[in-house]
Amino acid sequence: MIGGRGSDNRRMSDENQIVVPPSFIALFVEPGRVKPNASREHITGRYEFCEALATMLVERAQTLQWQLGITEADVLARLAQGLRGPDAPVPEAEAGWILSRLAELLEWERPSWKQDK
Repeated sequence: MIGGRGSDNRRMSDENQIVVPPSFIALFVEPGRVKPNASREHITGRYEFCEALATMLVERAQTLQWQLGITEADVLARLAQGLRGPDAPVPEAEAGWILSRLAELLEWERPSWKQDK
């Protein structure tokens, strides 16, 4: 009986619907540790933001490549400049993840340049 007394009609919580990839969770695991240093809610929130940003940058990356006639690697390097530095919108590790995810979404090679320390 659907929706009847005997059924379990509880709504699924957001944490059960969002699958955060291990590559993103790894950003919150300190060397030599197994567990992340942040709560599931925090990690999920950051993941949603970073995934949305990577998705939003797809069109921008394609436009840059077309307008400037530059390589995929050059496009990613230019976008990296905006994601890194003192006024960056995200921490360094998240910026790297966003650029890798962007490359994946575009089916481009993942960035391989050196990260400035």
